[in-house]
Amino acid sequence: MKPVCSAALMWLLPAMSLAAPEIPAVTVTGAGDAESYSVSLQILAVMTALTLLPSAVIMLTSFTRIIVVFAILRQAIGMQQTPSNQILVGLALFLSIFVMTPVLEDVNAVALQPYLAEEMPAQDALAAAALPVKRFMYSQTREGDLDLFVGLSGKAVTGDDAEAVVRNIDFFVLVPAFMTSELKTAFQIGFMLFIPFLVIDMVVASVLMSMGMMMLSPLIISLPFKIMLFVMVDGWVMIMGTLASSFGIFV
Repeated sequence: MKPVCSAALMWLLPAMSLAAPEIPAVTVTGAGDAESYSVSLQILAVMTALTLLPSAVIMLTSFTRIIVVFAILRQAIGMQQTPSNQILVGLALFLSIFVMTPVLEDVNAVALQPYLAEEMPAQDALAAAALPVKRFMYSQTREGDLDLFVGLSGKAVTGDDAEAVVRNIDFFVLVPAFMTSELKTAFQIGFMLFIPFLVIDMVVASVLMSMGMMMLSPLIISLPFKIMLFVMVDGWVMIMGTLASSFGIFV
């Protein structure tokens, strides 16, 4: 969990870069004495930054692709509430940590450790920490999506190779392009997942109609068969492996 903690600390670097002035919070007056309790502005900035952490996890990591595929898989099987949303979100979160581990290790090596060792100022550490994240997002972003948002922003991106593009591209241009590509990839994977379950639904519906049992819902009959198929092919292992390998980090 060290890389995870390191990544969490990196999101707090803008707050750490502030000076440490204090503001009075509570003043207690006793018999002729007055004691003032103050709150550091750093603490306030850190607590504010923590509120943005969930948004950063969603927009800058593999979380979006994974959770969308899980939601489509649950819909394809036909179970509306099982697994529950809490289970799917928790599973997607820890699978995202697994996928992002190489990126977090890079952030820890090039930015966090030099900053903690006081070898790098906070602004430089923040810029260094952004590069591995931008490399990851750029590697998962389709060229067409990136060109769209670059054109909308009106900011030309210069560079002879991928590394130069990563260094020069605006972070706020790369993020929406990355999110658009992630949603498209998730829907493509979800479409492939839907096909075998759709075939089962069609077969069961055809059999019931041929038997004259039109009043019986095909979903009730097909659900056990879809669950059995998913278990027989070891579906969870297959889905996890496909999602992790789809990012190409461990290849």
